[in-house]
Amino acid sequence: MSRQTEKSHISPEEYLAFERAAEYKNEYFDGEIYAMTGASRKHNLIAGNVFTALKQHLREKPCEIYISDMRVKIPAANLFTYPAVTVVCGESQFEDDAVDTLLNPMLIVEVLSKSTASYDRAAKFGYYRTIASVAEYLLVAQNDYHVEHYTKQPDGRWLLADIRGLESRIELASVGCPLALNEVYDRISLD
Repeated sequence: MSRQTEKSHISPEEYLAFERAAEYKNEYFDGEIYAMTGASRKHNLIAGNVFTALKQHLREKPCEIYISDMRVKIPAANLFTYPAVTVVCGESQFEDDAVDTLLNPMLIVEVLSKSTASYDRAAKFGYYRTIASVAEYLLVAQNDYHVEHYTKQPDGRWLLADIRGLESRIELASVGCPLALNEVYDRISLD
């Protein structure tokens, strides 16, 4: 993330007013606004593929699937962020009547890039884990057919399944559907 504004320590309310009027997406972390950079072709294709596959599998279920423009609030970290894909089953809860800041995601998907991989795996995952409703977290690589699938266990621990290869499938227990890696990586060739 790169810092966009010189004004330090603005309130979440000031951020939301700014963000709702902005032409470009910005994240908010602990009083500061950070501009989001554009995503690569692979990132966009992968996020779109995941969204499409989940949408197909969940069309008969009471779930909503959001692509990268749905903001998620993480109160414990004083963070507002934009996951690549987010899923909620049951009633979606929002910050306010603008209905643009989700409070109760169940499944969060991030597409890894060189500049965000460490952050997405460590700090950001730690922040996401503070949201009680989050039950699964997927980290999707761009440079390999590889997905890291984290699942919250009944005792609160998180279990990692390291999934590789286009023939592999992931069972997303929180939303009750499978996700095949050949769907995730449709039209993605590795360099």
